[in-house]
Amino acid sequence: MSRSARALHLLLAFVVALVTAIGLTGGPATAATSASVPAAAGPGTNYAYDDPFTSARTQWWRDDRFGMFIHYGAYSQLQGTYTRPDGTVCRNAEWIERDCAIPKAQYEDIAAGFNPASFDANAIVKLAKDAGQRYIVQTAKHHEGYAMWPTKVNTWNLRDHSSFSTSRDILAEMKTAADAQGIKFGLYYSIWDWHNPNFTADFPQYKKDMYAQLKELVDNYHPAVLWFDGEWATDNPVNPWSSADGEALQSYLHALDPNLVINNRVDKRRVADGDYGTPEQEIPSAPVGGQLWESCMTLNDHWGFASYDTNWKSASTLTRNVVDIASRGGNYLLNIGPDKTGAVPAGAVDRLRSMGSWLAANGQGAAVYGAGAARNVTRPAWGAVASAPGNKLEASVYTWPGAGKALHLTATAPLAITGARVLGSSQRVTVKASGDGYDITPAGAAVNATATVIELTLAPPQPANGTGTGLTAQYWDNTSFTGAPKVTRIDRTLNFAWRYLGSPDPGIPTDNFAARWTGSIQPRYSQTYTLLTVSDDTVQVWIDGKQIISNTTPHDAAVNTGTVTLQAGKKHSIRVDFTERTGEAAMKLLWYSPDEAQRIVPAGQLYPS
Repeated sequence: MSRSARALHLLLAFVVALVTAIGLTGGPATAATSASVPAAAGPGTNYAYDDPFTSARTQWWRDDRFGMFIHYGAYSQLQGTYTRPDGTVCRNAEWIERDCAIPKAQYEDIAAGFNPASFDANAIVKLAKDAGQRYIVQTAKHHEGYAMWPTKVNTWNLRDHSSFSTSRDILAEMKTAADAQGIKFGLYYSIWDWHNPNFTADFPQYKKDMYAQLKELVDNYHPAVLWFDGEWATDNPVNPWSSADGEALQSYLHALDPNLVINNRVDKRRVADGDYGTPEQEIPSAPVGGQLWESCMTLNDHWGFASYDTNWKSASTLTRNVVDIASRGGNYLLNIGPDKTGAVPAGAVDRLRSMGSWLAANGQGAAVYGAGAARNVTRPAWGAVASAPGNKLEASVYTWPGAGKALHLTATAPLAITGARVLGSSQRVTVKASGDGYDITPAGAAVNATATVIELTLAPPQPANGTGTGLTAQYWDNTSFTGAPKVTRIDRTLNFAWRYLGSPDPGIPTDNFAARWTGSIQPRYSQTYTLLTVSDDTVQVWIDGKQIISNTTPHDAAVNTGTVTLQAGKKHSIRVDFTERTGEAAMKLLWYSPDEAQRIVPAGQLYPS
């Protein structure tokens, strides 16, 4: 980035941050106030918006679990196939312009013929609802730069450059239909842009264009989610997007709408970026540490429509995917790609409706909606087990046992099962303690070949809720903890993302500072806890004088973990040392145990020294 561009970025971030009031559920507290402080660019700014694991802002997203992704744009006009002037054929979908090297003028001619007259927002939203999907993320602008709304920034959009009716607005139609049917509506926006000449010729101007378009989207369509993409370093064209750009954009967006849920591709797809991670075309094998997450996947092999792609995943596989993902604490964003007229392929429709039928039958949606990682049992070979509200475990059985045979469930901590039933059946279920857990024996046959859900009711352990106020925090203006600390205060929790422009206090520089938090940590349960840190640069953690985390090599945002056995209600001593060398700064302290869901360690369980 040039010096003038950097100056413009800093000025923009300063203005944005000044108008943003950042809630400090994880920030510093004083005797006068512990709720919030106004954000200001420069030292003393804390960019940690809240704790997405527990925030009311993200509650709907954590509960809904299953969403519809929609890839639709000018590329849909080609339906996956481009015939070159020499007669050779090139195939792709949403990347077809770049990967098939279509000349810009020719691609613009192709887009001019785009006419999705059959696009039916009510039908698509109803399809999502029938599928059991509770939110939608629709492409507003993909890498080709084509805007699917009547943007005022340029004419490269569906209203001004297509054969589509100028009286229609697809995004407005979708928003209206989603609101009417009780579905949350979100939008996808690509940072990388192949069409806007300013992306390569005048990037500061491009960012102004982008901010203007995003303001249009937020003001006109009120999305619940903004799903970014195209943040990575690449060429053709070269992508100059930086993590500093991501910092400024996140602040800007939350100034526009404090309730926005934003993915981590707004920045650089790291654990400290945005509200949630975005594994693509994969399902993590275990719950993810340090960040909420959402697997985005296709129904076949393409995101956009490709007429030749009939490699549809089976409804059984897709249903088990959403169950597996929810049981590991994640969300499933499953994509459709309408054809050039706006029609959704029958292969997608059939599979989505099949998934919805399973979720709606027998209350089986309890294994997905509001469900999460069941840390009090291990993942069984015969299916998946999720925790659910009301002290339940939802055991989705993929491989049903033979008559009189048991399903073994391994416990990671003492577990009291007080009831068991097969959803959709009156058959008797026997539960018997056995070895390292329980044997669960249903008396009858499976209810469903894809997954039959056995619901277990638990007698939960009583938590020892604390009355803490946070930890004693000391800050130095060096990285060696030498001399007297420049600042001493109480920090309610450790949930900071100072990034480039912030620091703990106006007396502390943005680079080369150190922090030490001391006091006591009081667990709610007598169990083995896993403590997680998300740090940039270095971190060390001691519990009762024993070091359980040590990463003293300067690093980008990273998760480190340590395990320790703690006693409910007891105040165990804790010390956390952190240093920021150069670049960004972030420090978060989370925990989980068999009966404690992953979250920032709350102030009520922390006591100052």
